[in-house]
Amino acid sequence: MIVAGFGFRRAATVESLADALIAAERAQGCRAERIATVADKATSDSFAGFATKTGLPVSAVSSDALVGQDTRTRSEASEAARATGSVAEAAALAAAGPGARLLGARVISPDRHATCALAEGDPA
Repeated sequence: MIVAGFGFRRAATVESLADALIAAERAQGCRAERIATVADKATSDSFAGFATKTGLPVSAVSSDALVGQDTRTRSEASEAARATGSVAEAAALAAAGPGARLLGARVISPDRHATCALAEGDPA
């Protein structure tokens, strides 16, 4: 299964998230089958609207599940806020299950409000 993980700012819109997903899917040449983000952001208006728009199942990942994920990107802001190099990459890996692998580094939406990374795995 391919999981698209997201990190995003409060200013992110449905379009920010959609643009990030499109860019990640194009970069990796595949389609996401599930979307994921950290649990406290999963119910935000923008992410909920995005989930409705895509029709994809949502995985709300605990903050604890982000810690220790082997991300390709190292963002100082993500490290300080969430103890991970990339929320998008860590959320994708956590939601894709044990042994998941990133298909590439995160991509950033054109408005710079959202990031998306794809991981392949076998969620429980």
